[in-house]
Amino acid sequence: MRAKRLRMAAIATAATAAVAAGSRAARAAAVDELIAKVKDKDDKVRAEAMLGAGAVGATAVKPLAGAMADADFEVARAARRALWNLVRYVGRPGADDEKKATVTELIPLLGDRQPVAVRREAAWMLSELAGDEAVEPVAALLSDKELREDSRMVLERLPGEKSLAALKAGLAAAPEDFKPNVATSLRARGVEVPGVPSKRMVATRQTTVKPLDAAQLQEAVKSAKQKKGKKR
Repeated sequence: MRAKRLRMAAIATAATAAVAAGSRAARAAAVDELIAKVKDKDDKVRAEAMLGAGAVGATAVKPLAGAMADADFEVARAARRALWNLVRYVGRPGADDEKKATVTELIPLLGDRQPVAVRREAAWMLSELAGDEAVEPVAALLSDKELREDSRMVLERLPGEKSLAALKAGLAAAPEDFKPNVATSLRARGVEVPGVPSKRMVATRQTTVKPLDAAQLQEAVKSAKQKKGKKR
């Protein structure tokens, strides 16, 4: 009986492995088809790919990110839109496993080996789906001049104490020209930041007002009287 049970267990394991292999093959085929459609010259085919990307799932994240760097503008744009549609699809209620898998694929896209455009989009996509797991890699972008604005705004959107702590640490480490920006995000999270002016209150352009001399003042009064007379 024991030998029979072992044989049955071995058969079940083999069957499960076969199903898994078949499932992987099916997912790979779906990704290949999606990318082929994204790169198609027909805009209707690309539109079909964009709309159907969500159903392909997390395995399509990296291939779509790669297509976002395509030299063909239309292909790159189609890939970006497809990836955003995927993010919104997995963000639906009740899709926690799909969401988690997608976040796992998005986080590595923040790495410095990726084009800036891909890293920026990935950060914002994480702001739609992620939690504490994305805080550290997003916060690392605060030191990148090209991405620090995106980083602090994404941290502002990520929920929880960990993202708040990252913003506080970011404020302490930020250069003077960027402190008001980080302070704005902290204030949006309900934190008082004394000693750092609001970005909205900082003058962006030096202005001077030159007073009128007597002749100019007389001319201005004369002009105002003439306009008033015309209205009558």
